[in-house]
Amino acid sequence: MAELLAAASDLMAEHGYEATTMAEIASKAGAKIGSLYRFFPNKEAVGEALLQQHMAIVHDEYEALEKRAADLSPEELADILIDLLAVLYPRVKSLPALMEAHTDRTEIRDRSRQQALAGISAALRVCAPGLDEQTAGDIAAVVLNNMKVMLGMTLKDAPTTPGAPDELRRMNRLYLSARLGPCQRKQMAKNSTKTR
Repeated sequence: MAELLAAASDLMAEHGYEATTMAEIASKAGAKIGSLYRFFPNKEAVGEALLQQHMAIVHDEYEALEKRAADLSPEELADILIDLLAVLYPRVKSLPALMEAHTDRTEIRDRSRQQALAGISAALRVCAPGLDEQTAGDIAAVVLNNMKVMLGMTLKDAPTTPGAPDELRRMNRLYLSARLGPCQRKQMAKNSTKTR
């Protein structure tokens, strides 16, 4: 089944959801069409399975980042976040095509956006424990937009130059350092007072 979903993801990312056929999916996966239909009664079922798979991958990445964030400096967290969508893209490359194809795409897009914002916000609050929830949400929105710009530059969908991605990384580092650094320092001072 994994090969079928991988083939479907490749085809949908390349040609779009509507243009991808069940026969093409089976052929690309090196499977018989009957095997595909045994697992998925129609293309909508394939799309739904891919959507669930992609959302789980994204969720797992944000959860793992949240667990690591306490050991990261704001600059290290900035570097991980700015490249996260570009790093994830090969594993969820059909997600944009699936979002576009679904009639309920607004709900899917909102769910995906909320998942990303919650994941980023959680990592920010773990990295800088004194950061309040509202501010973390605001910072997360800015960071998510920077992540989308980086993905666009990586895929050549956004205007870019050879040095532009490095400039965006630098900007993101400076921003998170300025926003999270004071909270981290305040927490460190509080911790050192407790240990005395």
